[in-house]
Amino acid sequence: MSEKIGEKSFLKKCEATIEAERISEKKCFISEKRHCIIKKLVKSIVMSFKSNSIQVVCLSVLGFCAGVFLTCVLITARRPDSRHGVGGLETTAEPEYEENLSSLLASVEKDVKSADIIDADSNIAAEELLAEEGLAEKSFDSDSSIITYQTYRVKSGDMIGFIADAFDVTQDTIISVNNIKQSRLIQPGQYLKIPSMPGIIYTVKKNGETPQTIADKYKVNAEKCANANYVSLDTELKAGTSLFIPDAELDWATRQEINGDLFKKPLHARYWLSSNYGWRNSPFNAGARTFHGGIDMAVSSGTPIYAALDGTVSAVGYNATYGNYVIITHHSGYKTLYGHMKSTACRKGNFVYTNTVIGYVGSTGMSTGPHLHFTVYKNGKTINPMTVLN
Repeated sequence: MSEKIGEKSFLKKCEATIEAERISEKKCFISEKRHCIIKKLVKSIVMSFKSNSIQVVCLSVLGFCAGVFLTCVLITARRPDSRHGVGGLETTAEPEYEENLSSLLASVEKDVKSADIIDADSNIAAEELLAEEGLAEKSFDSDSSIITYQTYRVKSGDMIGFIADAFDVTQDTIISVNNIKQSRLIQPGQYLKIPSMPGIIYTVKKNGETPQTIADKYKVNAEKCANANYVSLDTELKAGTSLFIPDAELDWATRQEINGDLFKKPLHARYWLSSNYGWRNSPFNAGARTFHGGIDMAVSSGTPIYAALDGTVSAVGYNATYGNYVIITHHSGYKTLYGHMKSTACRKGNFVYTNTVIGYVGSTGMSTGPHLHFTVYKNGKTINPMTVLN
């Protein structure tokens, strides 16, 4: 009897052990299955990430290559030595005249830094000096006629108009007193000399001019003009003497030139600048550096060409360099030349306006493709057209 009980107990223990092992195996199977699922999921995510990364990298590389290609195309289209749509007169030596902006700005800054700020003591000293020279024949009525100066350092974002308003003077005043040739090119950190009243600097043209005659020319108060310069109304001045003329203004042409608005673009259609003014790699002589006396504006053949400024047509013709060309004479010593025309549309002696068609774009003469060669002359010497084009 006891043996049967022992056998049953043993069987129950075996069954319990088997059941425990079965449950354990089931748990292990579930655990392994979960692990397998998680592993597959992680692998899937990693593969997906790798795939997306490859796609991103590939797209980035393709985008970069496309950007480089387009940049090269654009640079080639605008390169000064581009073989398409260039030409015109070129020399192996620099012409007699070329505006040097950096030296101009340096001279202005040096002049401003070395300028004396006139105070009451210096005014007294000036009067004493004039008395010794016999020029102070009259007393100066009001301190309002006495001119003083202060300096201003240009900040980023400054424009001449804003500076002029802040000091209650005119743009002409700042431009003239500081001998500014291009108003758009003032630089942060540059020093400007600011007078205490509006007006401009005038340089005496010939011996014998007086404050009275100069004031009459500008239609301003003669006494104020004399007082500002510590001279009498009838003082005869020498050629080259500089005076400050209170309330005077620059003439229209000078103001437009300095503001870069004197000339309008001779092409009203879209174009690209295929060659700049100045030194370039010659399109006709490989390896040579030559000076280009104008700018080349590449555009489709037959595009209308307009006068850049009102004036009189002084020449219409053809030569081996410019092909069909037109020359227009303007005011203030300016002339413009238009070259490589397909055909001309004006005659010598015609007065033309900025809306007058004077010819059509072509590729005649020394030219590599359809374009307009445009030259600006000031008193017989070439200047950079980009400095005066609106």
